[in-house]
Amino acid sequence: MSEIKVNSIKGVGASTAAITVNNTDGTCTANITSIGGGQLSNRNLIINGAIQVAARGTSATCNSGSNTYSMDRWYARGESSLGVFTLSQEDIAANNQGVKYAAKVTVTNNVTPGSGDVYKIAQRIEGQNLAQLELGRSTAKSFTLSFIVKSSVTGTHSGSFMNSAQNRSFPFTYTISQADTWEQKSITIPGDTAGTWLVSNGIGLELNFDIGSGSGKRGNAGGAWLAARAEGATGAVQVISSANATWFISKVQIEVGSVATDFEHRSFAQELQLCQRYYYQIAPAEAEANIGTTVNPDGGADMCNLTMPVEMRIEPILVVSDFSNAFRLYASAGTRNPSTFILNTGVGTTKSVQISISGGTSGGVGFLRLYDSSGGVYATVALNAEL
Repeated sequence: MSEIKVNSIKGVGASTAAITVNNTDGTCTANITSIGGGQLSNRNLIINGAIQVAARGTSATCNSGSNTYSMDRWYARGESSLGVFTLSQEDIAANNQGVKYAAKVTVTNNVTPGSGDVYKIAQRIEGQNLAQLELGRSTAKSFTLSFIVKSSVTGTHSGSFMNSAQNRSFPFTYTISQADTWEQKSITIPGDTAGTWLVSNGIGLELNFDIGSGSGKRGNAGGAWLAARAEGATGAVQVISSANATWFISKVQIEVGSVATDFEHRSFAQELQLCQRYYYQIAPAEAEANIGTTVNPDGGADMCNLTMPVEMRIEPILVVSDFSNAFRLYASAGTRNPSTFILNTGVGTTKSVQISISGGTSGGVGFLRLYDSSGGVYATVALNAEL
């Protein structure tokens, strides 16, 4: 048997060895700096790709011409009074796919889409997370989308990538070969050398999975970027047109380069913090909870200062689901049920906000609490900084 004994393996012209060998025990050390041109860690540009975080709730009905959020970072879009579908978090732990959850679309009212209709689920990626792609330049880099998917509807499905102005898009297709069977997909997208692409805290890139948009909202999937808005590919199946159809997706990943690496698993705590940059639920609609301490400096309103667990994308807006006897303020001047909150604009930042509660007494201190006055019906208090 022949042997080759080396101390290291180095490429021609390279200054450092790709592999070094320990002469004592024969172990090797590899000097790996990238995978397929992408990063070794923090590769995935998608947040909540394994559908773990669902601060708003685990299901939403989509039947309006506006964006409906369900699981964090993912939103659904439908058309008012036409086709209706639900977007829900589905437990797939028993499916042996290496994740616990998937996003599930269920068509509850099927329809043949009109030319200008849009039916999709999507995620918008913040621009400052995309600088490495160099989109809109001659040096634009390719990137790869990968995911697992199953559907009751077989055939050619589609989606797209778009910029913030929706005047640059790349329709793509993927094939579901067998009904109700998990399949792994990967698609490499060439970097767009044209158009305007934000690298600020605005919308940098939008990923769309088309559920059945109309012909006027689709484009040819010819492997090139289009100077137009396309939610999906011309001729692809329309899930929304099939009664009781289902469509599932999970392990969604976008990474720099032409190689689809294994899905990058992040801990629940890491994923939650990434999601809270865009939506932070102060108090969930499921139990009594303290919201924050209050102080009244001048006899006007009680002030409740809140510090966010992470810096939010922009100064957020306050979202309260119900004021009907849902809150109680316990203060030194007495206890009362506030009927309104005001988020003091200009006082808050991306790191903290101030809530104003009318009807206080000068010098009073206390705490604001989510209160059950309706037999287990609680309000939701949240800060929203979504793209």
